[in-house]
Amino acid sequence: MKDVNVGICGLGTVGGGTFNVLTRNAGIIAGRSGCNIRISRVASRRSRDDLALGNIPFSTDVFDVVNDPEVDIVVELIGGYEAAKELVLAAIANGKHVVTANKALIAVHGNEIFEAAEKAGVVVAYEAGVAGGIPVIKAVREGLAANRIDTIAGIINGTGNYILTEMRAGRDFAEVLKEAQDLGYAEADPTFDVEGIDAAHKLTILAASGFGVPLQFEKGFTEGISTLTPYDIAHAELLGYRVKHLGIARRREDGIELRVHPTLVPKSHLIAQVDGVLNAVMVDGDAVGQTMYYGPGAGDEATASAVIADIVDVARSVAAESNQRVPYLGFSPDAIEDLSVLSMEDIQSAYYLRIQALDRPGVLAKIASILSEHGINIESIMQKESEFKDGRIPVIILTHTVQERQMNLAIEEMESLSDIADKVIRIRAENFN
Repeated sequence: MKDVNVGICGLGTVGGGTFNVLTRNAGIIAGRSGCNIRISRVASRRSRDDLALGNIPFSTDVFDVVNDPEVDIVVELIGGYEAAKELVLAAIANGKHVVTANKALIAVHGNEIFEAAEKAGVVVAYEAGVAGGIPVIKAVREGLAANRIDTIAGIINGTGNYILTEMRAGRDFAEVLKEAQDLGYAEADPTFDVEGIDAAHKLTILAASGFGVPLQFEKGFTEGISTLTPYDIAHAELLGYRVKHLGIARRREDGIELRVHPTLVPKSHLIAQVDGVLNAVMVDGDAVGQTMYYGPGAGDEATASAVIADIVDVARSVAAESNQRVPYLGFSPDAIEDLSVLSMEDIQSAYYLRIQALDRPGVLAKIASILSEHGINIESIMQKESEFKDGRIPVIILTHTVQERQMNLAIEEMESLSDIADKVIRIRAENFN
């Protein structure tokens, strides 16, 4: 069998996991790929004494991997934006194939990187950048290639899912976040996870792969979970819903929806039952119907599984000296559609509203009148006398589906009432029927 040489850049959590799995399962991987995938060089800012590198050359300069003429495939696992972009573009310029787990890099700079790779005739693979060990990109690009995909939605950040799972027991956000950091689920700076940026990176890639559109990260809507309270999570449960932090991409005739935000999902839906740090992605195709992909969205060897799947795909082409490959986003460049990302005001959703009303006659009638004037129908309403406090009582309303623009106007009008204290709390709801 032919040898295919791999150079690994970065020996952190995923890099170390990739090294270990490639080494441990070398025989199985060779049997499946039809070639010997050989780690010929590694580079990292810090060495890993726990990894048995043996005679494999090690360097603290990742560009030593890129410039090594023996390396066929560069595996970029250093993370971040600019340094990773420089590394990947240098690898492409040197005629090397690239495998990356860097969703931020692909979401923000992917269009430029794929254009450079196309001109150089090399592959850039990125399965591990989305949903960790779940092979959802491969499923969308290859397994569902016959389908017009209309909706992709799911839990694509395990940290946020863990926090919301624990908050169902009545725990505060700050307390659970600290626990997630102590357990290694959240970074010291958790902004990307809890404010939805990480999920938005992944959703951008999923939408491009599913709909055949350019990567458009900067145009999506992103809302995090840091302002959610156990109160709203508990009352959503009473209404038959579970709060999940979802990425939702939906294809419409006039463009695509690209949004990340807390979402009420019926408790009977499979996505609502995915707890802890696990991920789940639902894909709706016109031929196959609704499918779901579930599993670990992070972790050293779980993510390494996806990295190595990409390495195997690329290594097969290298060993066969073939130029055939799956197009970068699952569509040939001339088939990419220039569909714009719709404004959040143009999306339609049902809504959970919590309104802090003063205990005055006719308040409910005023609220109902405002909603009616804006074409918003009420599905259910909840008001508990036992929650009356300081002259205020929370009113919980679940609406039917309405355009966000109308809801924005209604909320603005309700907040202007002298009978309403504080801001109106809003959580969007989806049924995924």
